[in-house]
Amino acid sequence: MAIAGNLAIIRGKIAAAARRAGRDPAEVRLVAVSKTKPAAAVEEAARAGQRLFGENYVQEFTAKAREVREEVEWHFIGHLQSNKVKYLAGLVTMIHSVDRLSLAEEIDRQWGRLGAVCDVLVQVNIAGEATKSGTSADALVEFVRSVAARPHLRVRGLMTMPPFFDDPEAARPYFRELKRLAGIVAAGNIPGVTMAELSMGMSGDFEAAVEEGATLVRVGTALFGEREYR
Repeated sequence: MAIAGNLAIIRGKIAAAARRAGRDPAEVRLVAVSKTKPAAAVEEAARAGQRLFGENYVQEFTAKAREVREEVEWHFIGHLQSNKVKYLAGLVTMIHSVDRLSLAEEIDRQWGRLGAVCDVLVQVNIAGEATKSGTSADALVEFVRSVAARPHLRVRGLMTMPPFFDDPEAARPYFRELKRLAGIVAAGNIPGVTMAELSMGMSGDFEAAVEEGATLVRVGTALFGEREYR
């Protein structure tokens, strides 16, 4: 029952944060980050009402997806190597981490083979950290334009990972900046692009992210507990 209890607490915090910002809590979806957790944990969360799960590692995910019997939706949220995209095609409904054109081209190629369209988010490295992936704010609009030109991709929004802070308030300016950048992209009226989704906020700072406009919050540790391996 631990997962069900954690889920209720997290949902309550999301709803409260949304209301503080004058938002409808229904605008925010919880992405349960199930990396390093067994299929049994995913199924336990699904039985408690969670339907959307995010995975970071392709090999782990594909094995887990075969084991999970509950009806769930999968997003891929981790750094993605182009040569592994083929293993995700048809299994995930959204990829949060499109950070370079070669990756976008491979997603387009693999989904094209299925005659399908993949929803993607463009990852923005707002802090310019060398250890994190993502396009720069300056290059964002042109990058989105290039990604959106691929016929089997649909750009649905942006994702970011701010630097790690012990104080969640320190992450707030990065969330606010992603929201601002989404407005700039939206104003460009790029064909096939919507800024419907902002993927930002994790276990330690998702409430601040919701207050700043997140529509997808990626929460793992607060739901499932600490990582079990890796």
